[in-house]
Amino acid sequence: MSEFDYATLRVERPRDGVVLITLARPQRMNAITFEMFDELHDVCGRLLRDREARVVVVTGEGRGFCAGLDLDDAVTLPDMSPHEMMLGQQYWAGAFVNFHELPQPVIAAVNGAAAGGGLGLALAADIRLASPAARFNAAFVKIGLSAGDVGVSWSLPRVVGLGHAAEIMLSGRFVDAAEAATIGLVNRVVPAESLLQESFELASQIASNTPFGVTLTKRVLNANVDAGSLSQAVEVENRGQTLATRGDDFREALAAFREKRPATFTAR
Repeated sequence: MSEFDYATLRVERPRDGVVLITLARPQRMNAITFEMFDELHDVCGRLLRDREARVVVVTGEGRGFCAGLDLDDAVTLPDMSPHEMMLGQQYWAGAFVNFHELPQPVIAAVNGAAAGGGLGLALAADIRLASPAARFNAAFVKIGLSAGDVGVSWSLPRVVGLGHAAEIMLSGRFVDAAEAATIGLVNRVVPAESLLQESFELASQIASNTPFGVTLTKRVLNANVDAGSLSQAVEVENRGQTLATRGDDFREALAAFREKRPATFTAR
């Protein structure tokens, strides 16, 4: 059962602090529709306000992770005016920006093909685990569009480097799971039958740390990947550490470490 009444997504809580979002259009390899964009915006808004959600896992139902924009919706794009298309593009890409900017860490459990927007969604996550069936491509360039879409031109070079990103985006070729692990596109490849279990285990490890510490860590990573210098990066880190030491959870973490017991955090 989905926690919310969505047509294209299923939202569940498989463990304390862990939210699982499943793209639920298996008959279309979980291709994105305009309705799914609406629902992605909505679920991100809910997660932004959800104090119980510590880590988010996103995956696809069935054989695919996400096949990109559904071609039944894509055929309407040429009939839009330039203004309509620009406003739509901003809205659609904004769903991926929202995912990337969630306060919770996001793990993509890539169970199959991640093409076009599916690649963009996987890259919007902080961590990517893949099954051996996972495949990735910048499909946009294969259908007459630029491969720069939904943030891929920003995120892919940061994950795999400019050279690999150029080849993937200009050719549109598929990258299989083994190559994806070699170039750093995914953190690791795990057996298909244990993909979600390992994603949940990793999510639980993250959720065992202080809520504020995890949020600060995600923010400092995203901020400092583009820092102009070491001193600028350290300045951001220093402010985060100063804030973290003001909360009750820091005292509790120290006490639990000294007493060799699990910590109990209040997110205060």
